[in-house]
Amino acid sequence: MAAKLIIVAVCVASAFAQYSAPAYKPAYSAPAYSAPAYPAPKAYAPEPAYAPAPYNFEYSVNDPHTYDVKSQSEYSDGNGYVKGSYSLLEADGSTRTVEYTADDYNGFNAVVKNEGGYKAPSYSAPAYSAPAYKPAYSAPAYSAPAYKPAYSAPAYAAPSYSAPAYKPAYKPAY
Repeated sequence: MAAKLIIVAVCVASAFAQYSAPAYKPAYSAPAYSAPAYPAPKAYAPEPAYAPAPYNFEYSVNDPHTYDVKSQSEYSDGNGYVKGSYSLLEADGSTRTVEYTADDYNGFNAVVKNEGGYKAPSYSAPAYSAPAYKPAYSAPAYSAPAYKPAYSAPAYAAPSYSAPAYKPAYKPAY
């Protein structure tokens, strides 16, 4: 057994002996360490200033075949203030209208309004009534037999012997 262990150890040692330690040279020497030098960051040019570009648009769709009814309009002064609204026809027939404003100070604010539509009908469960037809065939009436069995359970009397009193057969040695 010891010979097998020695053979395995020699094989492992010879396998590791084939590969030498990596030959690399560190970028810095350990005793006199200095951090690598990086170039100074480049100065970025400021973002160019553009002239305000105000805009105004609106559109509307009214397609009777697909029931696609919607519209939108929006206005911007070019300096970050936007005001607009849009509306659309909902599936229940109501019209949803959203009026909104947005700016750099207050953010986006919207007011939603729903108008029109139909009221869903109230539902009440139908009243149940028995069928009004008479079947063509009716089964004969069945009645249970009118007899009672003659067997009755026996009545048991209490036992006639008395319970034994407990008396130890030995005398305790306390």
